[in-house]
Amino acid sequence: MEVTQKKESNSTTASDLFAFFKNDFNFKIAITDIEKLRIYKLRHEVYCQEIGYQTPEMLSNNIELDIHDAHSIHCLIEHRRSGLAAGCLRLVLPAPCTDHNIKRLPLQDFGEQHLSHKTLHPDMLPYNSICEISRFAIARAFRHKAIKYETLDLNDIGYQFTDAERKTFPLIVIALFLSTYSLVGLMNKRHVFAMMEPRLPRLLSMSGFKFIKVGETIEMHGKRNAFYIDHAKAEEEMHKDLIPFYSYIRKALDPQLKELLAVRPNSSIQAS
Repeated sequence: MEVTQKKESNSTTASDLFAFFKNDFNFKIAITDIEKLRIYKLRHEVYCQEIGYQTPEMLSNNIELDIHDAHSIHCLIEHRRSGLAAGCLRLVLPAPCTDHNIKRLPLQDFGEQHLSHKTLHPDMLPYNSICEISRFAIARAFRHKAIKYETLDLNDIGYQFTDAERKTFPLIVIALFLSTYSLVGLMNKRHVFAMMEPRLPRLLSMSGFKFIKVGETIEMHGKRNAFYIDHAKAEEEMHKDLIPFYSYIRKALDPQLKELLAVRPNSSIQAS
């Protein structure tokens, strides 16, 4: 991550910001249905209310979910002092081999015909090695503007952030990606796919994450492309400033993931 480090006494270094972030936020894997519901509600606020995304599976109680959530690991970043959900993500594991009605990964549901790479395709890679990162969402209260439609009243959150707290908000996006990479590694996956708008991979490349475009552009509430990254290579090329933060997140998520796997031993969520 490109963070200018000045020598002045009032400057804030990258390590300072990450330390502040660790003090201000928790990383939580959703284990119970109540914890998952909290994530589905945040996704509804961002994807449905702000962006206007609609799915056949969407219910009337202000949650957003789909058929792939059943074989996904869900993670939440929570602001400690306010208790507010700041951001969420999911790591989608391939659909169960016995279920022939579901494509292996979500990006195959709506972009199968646009996956143009000759070798980096979910069907051409070992079943137990693939996964997809998706449903990244940052709560409106932790962003300076709405994504598309301003539908949420920030006066309703009941908490006033300090200027010091707001300084860490830009790190939420990288914290979400580092959380995902942590889960990918802990689940022993290697081949990672994602459907993203073009500017996001360019932004992440500054942190050392070199995504490869593997699909043609599609229209899905804006232009989107399928991207791929090798997890092992991503760890090797990660910007050195991120490594301590990455190690911290991975250590925080490891026991929670073990608890999830322990309480759901017969589910499709299993490490390879």
